[in-house]
Amino acid sequence: MSLGGHVPRFDRYLLAQLTILFGFFALVLVSIYWVNRGVSLFEQLIGDGQSALVFLEFAALTLPNVIRLVLPIAAFAATVYVVNRMISESELVVMQALGCSPWRLARPVLVFGLLVAAPIAVLTHVLVPASRAQLDERRDEISRDIAAQFLSEGQFLHPARGVTLYIREITERGELRDIYLSDARSPETRVTYTAKRALLVDGETGPKLVMFDGMAQSLKRADRRLATTSFADFAYDIGALIDTARIRPPRLEVMPTAALLNPTDEMIEATGEPRAVFLYEGHARNAQPLLAVAGALIGYGALLVGGFSRFGVGRQVLMAIILLIGVNLLNNAAADIAQSNAALWPVTYLAPLIGTGIGAAMIWASARRRSVPSGAATTGRGEVRP
Repeated sequence: MSLGGHVPRFDRYLLAQLTILFGFFALVLVSIYWVNRGVSLFEQLIGDGQSALVFLEFAALTLPNVIRLVLPIAAFAATVYVVNRMISESELVVMQALGCSPWRLARPVLVFGLLVAAPIAVLTHVLVPASRAQLDERRDEISRDIAAQFLSEGQFLHPARGVTLYIREITERGELRDIYLSDARSPETRVTYTAKRALLVDGETGPKLVMFDGMAQSLKRADRRLATTSFADFAYDIGALIDTARIRPPRLEVMPTAALLNPTDEMIEATGEPRAVFLYEGHARNAQPLLAVAGALIGYGALLVGGFSRFGVGRQVLMAIILLIGVNLLNNAAADIAQSNAALWPVTYLAPLIGTGIGAAMIWASARRRSVPSGAATTGRGEVRP
């Protein structure tokens, strides 16, 4: 079969290997990252009295962002693993012996990087903002769920710093029996409320705890004087304790990309963020998919530039990892620069462009090193002999 028939078949073979290993690494990394995130989420939600279904819902809503963070790393790991295996099994040596240059062999790697960039773009522009918006909405709903945070009988609860609440019994009708509420938030006065029964009701300014047949004891810390007042009914505003109905400014992470790239004065005023942060957030969504392409090319180029050796390619793998870390550090530095000045938004694309350039430079160095001068011959190990 001619060389032209071998090469397309090799492209499909290499692309298939990269895709399979990418799926494996993505699954492993997502599982590790997701489980680690889920542990803290589980403690937070279950500790607040939420059900397992609420935990599963929150965990599912955090999944798109986890996948977005993991996919570029999985693409890099898959490229390094596949190229390393093909070098050790001399598959790349055979293809180069057939006349394929490192540039030609890089084509399926580039296609693989672009294929990985496509779902990352969908995640950054659509799925992650939508999941974060839904997550914020559910968090606000839970923060308004007074029963989940306060209606726990037989326990001393601390809904806020300096506040202690105890309920002896909660009836089936939702009536609270034998209430103890201590409010020590003020440095001058500590007030303790006790009541035989109470109800939780919604008011215009937030939820209120309406207590009946009780007593309020006010202790002034300065002179240690205690004032006692009995009441038939008393309403205690607990809205400030549970973060309810607080009007939060819209977050940039949930906004559409088009709005971030063209922010209005009203949006800037509503969020309190400068225009530079808007522009960075919008352009970062365009730049992040390109990191997958840069990672794939760095992994491929680093392993090829060191040549073939019977001792393996451990140094090349280490160099590839160091280069990838450097690109990510550059990406973080570029983020700080881009957010400092609205005119510097092009810096957002600096890391993926430099990463792609590094990969291309290593492929070029590998191709140049393997070019055989006129009148030269090669040994069986691929070394040039004059």
